[in-house]
This record gives sequence, structure tokens and C-alpha cells, in this order.
Amino acid sequence: MHYFTTLVALAVPLLAVAQNTTIQVGGTATEPGGIFQFNPANVTASVGDVITFEFSGAPGNHSITQSSLANPCTPLSGGFDSGWVFIPGPGTPAPQWNLTVTNASSPIWFYCKQLVPSPHCKAGMIGAINAPTTGSASFDTFISNAEAFSGTPGQEVGALVGQDASASAAPGPIPSGVTLFGSPAASATATAPGAGSSGGGSGSSSTSPSGSASGAGASSAALNLRASGFWAGVAMIMGVALA
Repeated sequence: MHYFTTLVALAVPLLAVAQNTTIQVGGTATEPGGIFQFNPANVTASVGDVITFEFSGAPGNHSITQSSLANPCTPLSGGFDSGWVFIPGPGTPAPQWNLTVTNASSPIWFYCKQLVPSPHCKAGMIGAINAPTTGSASFDTFISNAEAFSGTPGQEVGALVGQDASASAAPGPIPSGVTLFGSPAASATATAPGAGSSGGGSGSSSTSPSGSASGAGASSAALNLRASGFWAGVAMIMGVALA
């Protein structure tokens, strides 16, 4: 409850207008919002704006994984995913991940899927782009849904191209000591689900890694999906003592 109370208090002042905006991924125990946070937690953006996620929480082991309003801690089918980025300690250069908004007509929701030392999503490490501040589909509702989540947050490896936003590359640069786990291959783009499944996105910019894919691209996507369970385990091990 402590993390969510803090997040609710910070949600409104942390709303920022994004053109090329930076969101800090993770924090420290001594700063407002604590370790498990995206800061700012909710930004506004237009089509073509770039959201730069900076993995500045050190030590830390975090991801940016697309989800939905109804299921904040579950990967969205057809959603984007950065993979896990392990930062060993303070003083380490922070890798960045650039996400371009392709549809600004509805909210884009995301969370950190790291499970240790406790699930980050349930601790309040969630964020949004273009989430309303009032109403039934507000950022506060997203917070409440995450707080009420039961079970284990989803660990599937997603894709660089998600619903309503996409990245062209994995997080980087990766300096010595920093490790990237389970990052989607550049050829592995997400499968857009049917209308209404995102709780806020049409997925019109997504393409499928399977079915319509062939040759090396299909093999890469299949291998990436089979490896997701392995990388989830590795990332969890690396994060046992780190947020």
C-alpha cells in the first residue's frame, strides 16, 4: 500500500507534456516514489513523439512491458517489450530505450515485469502514455487495478513493435557491467489482437512474427518466444538481491 499511496500522490504532478520526453526507469530507496517507479508515471504525447526510457535506477533490474487498463500486470498480446535491463550499481551509465508513439487517440499502458525481490508491478511500477486523470479509465483506475492484481505478473517476451507505439532497437548502449536479458529481436514484431483487446489501442502498426512470417524472420521469432522462459529465469536470478 505504501508504494501505491506514494504513486497516487505523485501521479498528477508527474503528468508531463511529451515531445521528446525522458522517463526514468526505477529509482532509489531514498527518493520520492522509492525503487519501484517510472518517473514521470504518466505523460501526454502526440503521434511521432519519442518517449525515451532511461534505466537510471541503480542497482536495478527492470523492463518496460505493454499491458492494458484491465490487466496492468499482464503482457498485452501484440504489445511492446524492452526486455530486462540489469544495472549493477550507482555510477553505471544508464542505457536508454526509445519508443515512438504511433497512435495518440487512446492510452498506452505499461509495467515492469520483474518479480524479485517482489513483483514490481504490484509494488506500483506501472506507467502510461496519454492516460486520463479522471473517469473510469483514468491513471488512478490503472493503479487500483494493479494493486488488486493477484497471481504472478506475466513474463512473456514481447516485441519491439507494440500497439500504438514502437521501438526500432533494443535498449542501449549497454556498458560494461550492464546486462540485457530477453530483449526482442528486431525481426520479432508483435501480433495485433482483435479490436478492443488492448483497453486502449488499435494495434494497426503491428505485424505478426508468426503465420505471415517466413524464413529467417519466422525462425528468429519462434526462437525468441521459446527462449522467453529461460530469460525470465535468468533475469529473476540476477535480480534476487537487486530491485
